[in-house]
Amino acid sequence: MQRTSLATLTASEAAQKMRGGLVTSEELVQDCLERIRATEPIVHAWQFLDEEHAIRQARAADERHRSGVAVGALNGIPVGIKDIIDTGDMPTENGTVLHKGRMPPADAAVVAKLRAAGAVIMGKTVTTECAYFNPGKTRNPHNPEHTPGGSSSGSAAAVAAQMVPLALGSQTAGSVIRPGAFCGDYAFKPTHGLIPRNGVLTLSRTLDHIGIFARSLDDLALVAEELVGYDDNDPDTRPRAHMPFCEVLDEEPPLAPMFAFIKTPHWDRVDADAKEAYAELIEALGDRVEEVDLLLSAGDAWDIQRTIMEAEMASNLAPLWDAGKDKLSERLRGLMERGRETRAFDYQRALKSVPPMIAGFEELFTERYDAILTPPALGTAPKGLGATGDPVFCVLWTLLGMPAVTLPLMRGANGLPLGVQMVGRRNFDARLLRTARWLEKKLA
Repeated sequence: MQRTSLATLTASEAAQKMRGGLVTSEELVQDCLERIRATEPIVHAWQFLDEEHAIRQARAADERHRSGVAVGALNGIPVGIKDIIDTGDMPTENGTVLHKGRMPPADAAVVAKLRAAGAVIMGKTVTTECAYFNPGKTRNPHNPEHTPGGSSSGSAAAVAAQMVPLALGSQTAGSVIRPGAFCGDYAFKPTHGLIPRNGVLTLSRTLDHIGIFARSLDDLALVAEELVGYDDNDPDTRPRAHMPFCEVLDEEPPLAPMFAFIKTPHWDRVDADAKEAYAELIEALGDRVEEVDLLLSAGDAWDIQRTIMEAEMASNLAPLWDAGKDKLSERLRGLMERGRETRAFDYQRALKSVPPMIAGFEELFTERYDAILTPPALGTAPKGLGATGDPVFCVLWTLLGMPAVTLPLMRGANGLPLGVQMVGRRNFDARLLRTARWLEKKLA
């Protein structure tokens, strides 16, 4: 009987089997490479992949295990890295021809953390141009005529296509949660500043987050526990005690969670089948969910986010503009032109409006709710490859730096994945994943 490919395992399952001596990292990586060879011609998830380099890393992980030394929690597990995250041994091209062949001098902080935990850095996954809206070559594994979402297109697609069990992405508007939902992954965007961004293409210090794609909540917790931490090169991180994601995830909530269902002002744009699916979800939760109006203070959040993003991206990407703005897409040039014209008064006013919104949601959580339920996108992945979908249902939570997770719990009328987004209280990330597990069990 032909054995099942190891590429179908979650990261947690693979790690357990390797600890028990049932499989090796080399066997796992070989199966992942076989899967990539079979599906990459359709999905196009990878920007850079060196099979021999991946196998050498896997053999080193196996040698560490055989030697009897203590190994990291991710020892031998393959991980895809979005191609705006620096890797000292592989190119990082940021999705632009202006950085073609760029070799970073060192690993980004998150890549260094992954290596310290024993992970196999499999390769670089496709990003949209400078992690903005201009699509790359990646297609949705569930239907290649549909977008995988963006900007973390390749990472989301690689996990969904069972090329790797884990991948890293980033989110400045909706670039982790949206593609995660479109591709049917578990995807997690933590509290702003929880995971260091040193060595990652800077778009917006105010908005940039590192995110994780996986096949289970256990996997999200496993990786998050390794990546959270202080880095003196990221001014938004701070020293903190260890966050026991895995331990908290395995606990039962002391009380059944209470959810706030927030439609936002954009609910009328949601696809009909998505509205129907959410109605069924709300009905299934019964008295554990209440519809809550969006706070008045958050009504302008989408304009505020756009002002901050455009101004900061225009400043941070100015070297690309100066080096060859004619080589940038019309989409990206348009953003940078708008950002260059933003008045300092408007930018500062936008920044000052964020803390009151955060305070309003803190009160919401303190008084009654464990998590917010809201769609991750307008519906399933749109047909066509010329755009990556609308991030409108992620923008608010990114602006406020609140943790968010999407779960692949539903399907649209076309059979494509339809995610469920949950948003939590800032710095209560492990509890958010625990609440997500409760929801997953409730709907099973």
